[in-house]
Amino acid sequence: MSRFFVALLPPQDIQDCANEIKQYFADRYGSSGAQKSPPHITLQAPFEWADSNVSLLEDSLNTFATSRKSVPVTLDNFAAFTPRVIYIDVVQTPELMDLQADLMAYVESNLGIVDKVAQTRSFTPHLTVAFRDLTKQNFKIAWREFVARQLHFEFTSDRLTLLLHDGKRWNVKTEFSFAS
Repeated sequence: MSRFFVALLPPQDIQDCANEIKQYFADRYGSSGAQKSPPHITLQAPFEWADSNVSLLEDSLNTFATSRKSVPVTLDNFAAFTPRVIYIDVVQTPELMDLQADLMAYVESNLGIVDKVAQTRSFTPHLTVAFRDLTKQNFKIAWREFVARQLHFEFTSDRLTLLLHDGKRWNVKTEFSFAS
């Protein structure tokens, strides 16, 4: 069994900016957990999948992706899951919210992947820059610094990304292009 999750990855220039912010949190606040994955917006939380059946997973995600249109994404300033996580806020557009809800329903009905936690709370799209390894004390200091910091990016996401955990960090396994 391996661990996977499904996400949207921003273009490389935005990933570079997010990685600089993640590095800042690692250097300044001792929070390096966010560096264990590329900058991303999680659509389907981590799940276990049989290594022998990865082609079924990939074929199914490809079928889903090719039935979807590209999605406009807006990153706007910073927000937090108090008292440990700071993230780049993602605007909750109807297109993004529909994509995530449709993906969750699709993987549940076609692959039997069910995220019990996600079923109990609303989807809050975000791009994490300081992870749960941020201490409560450092969170308070960092949040005072980032609460008013300005950041704004807009891009069109044209693919889903399947990420695979190698035991230490998350890596891109496969990308699935949207129809347009």
